[in-house]
Amino acid sequence: MKTVDKSFKNNKDYYLIFGVILMAFLLSVNTDVAEYSLHQKIHIPSGFFYYTFGVDALVIVSWLLILFFRKLGVILFPILVAVHFGLHHYYLSTFLYSDVTTLFLYIGLGLLAVIPRWNDLK
Repeated sequence: MKTVDKSFKNNKDYYLIFGVILMAFLLSVNTDVAEYSLHQKIHIPSGFFYYTFGVDALVIVSWLLILFFRKLGVILFPILVAVHFGLHHYYLSTFLYSDVTTLFLYIGLGLLAVIPRWNDLK
């Protein structure tokens, strides 16, 4: 069996693409932190932050799974980003462009990096 080459030298595009995707998602995390710091003034339910920070942590874990060439991360990442978007839309009626950008980058660039390696993933 042929093993997957996980070196940075041969996978620079892979790691660069997922670095950009993480930076786009960190904009959403920054929005969550800003809302948490203002939650008294803008009257956000306190339970909202447990949900959103929990989903933020799961998105980061799924991103790490993608970096370690795991199929579970490839499947969970867009689902969890969509859940994060849905939480903001449901609780605050806000449209997070950072989540939409993250999904666009993942579908447009991330899958182009993952799909050629999909058969090699274990």
